[in-house]
Amino acid sequence: MRINDKNLSAFAVSATPVDKEGYLFKKGEVNKNFQKRYFLLKGNLLFYFEKKGSDKEPIGVVILEGCTIELAEDDELYCFKIVFHGTNNRSYVLGADSQEAMEQWMKALACAGYDYMKLMVAELQRQLADIEDAPSSLTQAVGSPVPPPRQRHNPFNKIDSTNHQRSQSMRSTGRIDETQRNAESGAKLTTTFWELHNAYGRPILTDYNAWKHVQRKRDQEHNLISF
Repeated sequence: MRINDKNLSAFAVSATPVDKEGYLFKKGEVNKNFQKRYFLLKGNLLFYFEKKGSDKEPIGVVILEGCTIELAEDDELYCFKIVFHGTNNRSYVLGADSQEAMEQWMKALACAGYDYMKLMVAELQRQLADIEDAPSSLTQAVGSPVPPPRQRHNPFNKIDSTNHQRSQSMRSTGRIDETQRNAESGAKLTTTFWELHNAYGRPILTDYNAWKHVQRKRDQEHNLISF
C-alpha cells in the first residue's frame, strides 16, 4: 500500500526501536524488475525507502497481518515472498544477496505479526502455570540449606519432671502426710497461695524458662543459616 497517513510516516522516521533493517531487492507490481530498496521493520510494519537516510518519509509500507512468509523461485537472487491470502490480495516478492540474509529476514517477518505474538504469550502463560503448579521442592535452589520444620512444644506437658519436683517440694514441707491425715479424717483441706506457688508454680516457671532459652537459641541459629 502507499503511504498517505502522516502518523505512519512520522512513526517510520522516529527514534522508536527497530527490529531489523537493511537493503533488499523488491519486485515491482507493474514493472517486474527488481529495484533496490532500504527496508525498516518496526513491530508489524515493514517500511521501505528509496535509500537509507535520504528520504523524509517512506515510499511504502507492508502491514504484516494475515500473511505468510514463503520461499520464492529466482535464478539470480535469494528470494522470498510475503503472501496475503484471499481474493485480489497482492504478494510482495523480495530478494536478498545471500542465503543467510534471506533466512534472517524471513524469520524476522514471520515473527512480526500479531497472531505470532498471541501464540507466544499463550505459551509463556502455560510455562508460568507449570512452574506455579510444580512442587515446592523443585523450586528450592540447589545446595541451599532447607530449614527444618518448626515445632512448638508445650512446657506444661513435662509431666514426669514436674510431678517429680512437685513431690519433692511437698515432701519438704510435710504436705503429703498432712494431706493423707486430712483425707482419712474427712477434714477440709485448706492451702495458701504461697504453698501452691512453691509446690507447683516454681517448677513450672523453671521448665518454661528453660524451654524458652532453647527455643531462642534455635531461632538465632536458624537466622544465621538463613543469611
